[in-house]
Amino acid sequence: MKGAISSVAVALSLGAQFVLAAPSDVAKRGSGVTPITVKGNAFFKGNERFYIRGVDYQPGGSSKLADPIADAESCKRDIKNFQDLGLNTIRVYSVDNSANHDECMKALADAGIYLVLDVNTPKYSLNRANPAPSYNDVYLQYIFATVDMFSRYDNTLAFFSGNEVINDGPSSVAAPYVKAVTRDLRNYLKEQKLRQVPVGYSAADVDTNRLEMAEYMNCGTADERSDFFAFNDYSWCDPSSFTTSGWDQKVKNFTGYGIPLFLSEYGCNTNKRQFQEVAALYSTKMTGVYSGGLVYEYSEEDSNYGLVTIKGSDVTPLPDYKALKSALDKTANPQGDGNYNKTGGANPCPKKNSPNWDVDSTGSLPTIPKPAEKYLKDGAGKGVGFSGKGSQWAGTASSSNSTGNGSSSSGSSSGSSSASTTSGAAGQTSSAAASGLVKPFTVSMAPVAVSLVTIVSTLFGASFILL
Repeated sequence: MKGAISSVAVALSLGAQFVLAAPSDVAKRGSGVTPITVKGNAFFKGNERFYIRGVDYQPGGSSKLADPIADAESCKRDIKNFQDLGLNTIRVYSVDNSANHDECMKALADAGIYLVLDVNTPKYSLNRANPAPSYNDVYLQYIFATVDMFSRYDNTLAFFSGNEVINDGPSSVAAPYVKAVTRDLRNYLKEQKLRQVPVGYSAADVDTNRLEMAEYMNCGTADERSDFFAFNDYSWCDPSSFTTSGWDQKVKNFTGYGIPLFLSEYGCNTNKRQFQEVAALYSTKMTGVYSGGLVYEYSEEDSNYGLVTIKGSDVTPLPDYKALKSALDKTANPQGDGNYNKTGGANPCPKKNSPNWDVDSTGSLPTIPKPAEKYLKDGAGKGVGFSGKGSQWAGTASSSNSTGNGSSSSGSSSGSSSASTTSGAAGQTSSAAASGLVKPFTVSMAPVAVSLVTIVSTLFGASFILL
């Protein structure tokens, strides 16, 4: 843990080197891509069903807090591999919102590649152990500035307002804060008349409250519900099958779910990865419920999930790269609409079931902190980037605490808010050492590479990182 912390401290100092700049109109106009929208429980590119065929992209992992979208040269280098693999989406866990991202975003757009972006960073995130103080105006200003910047790119597909904040039963008490953040992000986009980029949550695959978390993100009033739901799933470990992995039961459990669902991380590496799950994920056995997924991860880090190794400017494909390429090449998307749920809609809120789901279904969400209301009206202004001081023990918190679902409070001064979540900037549960992924329907121990940064920030707060 010490090594990760010291590495983060060094990397944070690099933030000042980036030049502050908002996306230019030229970059946006030249995107040449159709923004992705939500219809029922699916994503669409115009009138065509859109399936996420992607990879998680955070070179350096926890040892180097860096912004891959601000590094145009490396971004363009890696785009060639994204195209070779047949990808249409990448996920990035942390960006410096004081940097300029035009060049990389345009290069991605020219290649037909979309971005799913986590809006949090290690220093600007919710603290799952003590969420109330960390849900404050300083935090919201930071993430508002991030969505303000990236909503202007047509190839920004979606924002993750959090990643694995809820990673067991006791931490479910943070769910109302997680949901309030997505509400606030959607409200900010609306009030600032920005493109309504879908906002949702990336959940841990926790068997005791996986379904409850999904239901919670899609219950209550329209302004409080999430645009989509995703979770990190490592339950298919080759050699396996649709039934052996338990994916058939997950499809059954989520049938009828009213918003898009996809895998924000997948690709168990307990055994040699063949990516057999690709054929299932893009088949009509699953596409009525799922909209694809993102493979963990592009670059080889300490947890050995990489598709390539990166040394300086040299990129070398690993066996997993070839295996994924083969699986994707052999697997086409279904013809037509993939049997998606055209009507969509909300579901009932899950009932409290302590200790697995410790959320009162009749409660309300925290209201937006009073000082943050001005950002909805006047805009968030400039982002402070990686060099910022952090938010977890700063600013003014919400005046209302919550223990339940936001069925009665939008938490917005204008009354036009919306819903979902927030966390750190990585891909992993805090208890994970990723030494072995467990059987289906147990807590999935996701990779540790990017996630050590999230663990530190979420459990201990930004002040711990800066010690």
